[in-house]
Amino acid sequence: MKKTEPAMETHLHSGLVLSGGGARAAYQVGVLKAVADIMPSGIRNPFGVICGTSAGAINAVALAAHADNYRNAVYVIEQVWRHFKPHQVYRTDPIGVAGCAAKFLLRMFLAMPHHPASLLNNAPLAKLLAEMIPFDHMKEAIRDGHLRSISVTASGYNSGHSVAFFEGSPDISSWKRFQRIGLRASLNVEHLLASAAIPTVFPAIRINREYFGDGAVRQLAPLSPALHMGAKKLLVVGVSGNRSAPQVRKATEAYPSLAQIGGHLLNSVFLDSLEYDVERLEGINDTLELIPDNVRKKAGITMKPVECLLISPSQCVDQIASKYAKNLPRTIRVFLHGIGATESSGSSVLSYLLFERNFCNALIELGYHDAMERKEELRHFIEV
Repeated sequence: MKKTEPAMETHLHSGLVLSGGGARAAYQVGVLKAVADIMPSGIRNPFGVICGTSAGAINAVALAAHADNYRNAVYVIEQVWRHFKPHQVYRTDPIGVAGCAAKFLLRMFLAMPHHPASLLNNAPLAKLLAEMIPFDHMKEAIRDGHLRSISVTASGYNSGHSVAFFEGSPDISSWKRFQRIGLRASLNVEHLLASAAIPTVFPAIRINREYFGDGAVRQLAPLSPALHMGAKKLLVVGVSGNRSAPQVRKATEAYPSLAQIGGHLLNSVFLDSLEYDVERLEGINDTLELIPDNVRKKAGITMKPVECLLISPSQCVDQIASKYAKNLPRTIRVFLHGIGATESSGSSVLSYLLFERNFCNALIELGYHDAMERKEELRHFIEV
């Protein structure tokens, strides 16, 4: 009995943070698959605290709903991403695309500010999530000790708060910090649709008394929910590849396209805050390591270093996306071509919307490769 208690403690306080990024979240599936292959046989779900934002929230909740069998959970998620078609996420038929575009323009030019409108209709995604995820299983996983907590972050359009909706052990309290709060909730399809509602692209979702959009918007501290829910070490899976990208500024004469500007905005929303937060955590860890234990104790400092392992793409996701633009349905290609998203300079926007199996498979393979390159670090993370 004494041998299993430390293992239980380690499991329940190991955190997994999955960031947002639309179709880029396929990369996370490859990393999760590598973890499954690295895990010793017979080991339980290695992540007691799971947090997700935007498309990462979908992967997080799918994993939490099958927390009693990690390998099976990853298999289910992988099968969905490997066979993705755009029409499973948003309407791609001419009537659906034209109808959304017309409503969006009418809202802008006919002064109907409160009329719901978005560039794309994500009703198919709601149907897919309802079929894919047994939401009630999360309560069972928490009750049976397979999971400590699961959170989904969304951004409130009225309050401006970044809200982490969570299910978890009774000892986890709600929290409130500057512009971010944690609220206990029974997670369902609406929470996932809200968290993944890219502004203007997908419609906002009403939860209780407020409308919510993509959780990456105004998410100042993406690692915060995991730490509030008791994580003592974190595996963070990003989707940007910014850390490995050369910091080169190229001269250009062409005026930026709408897609290039939009991609810049999306990258600032989805990618930058996570890496800033990881840097901040690493800085705090370094500072704490410099303070002797006796000094910490005397000063009443209770903070302890939090082990953080970040895995992110080793290749440029935008460049990968540009190779698969031709695989999109014609209606969507025409729509994206009009704003410059099919050009190399606008491929960032494309990478968020390219829910297409060839692109997703390429990212899954990249995620698996990148994780396996750090096999020993992952093995240490899982087994400690």
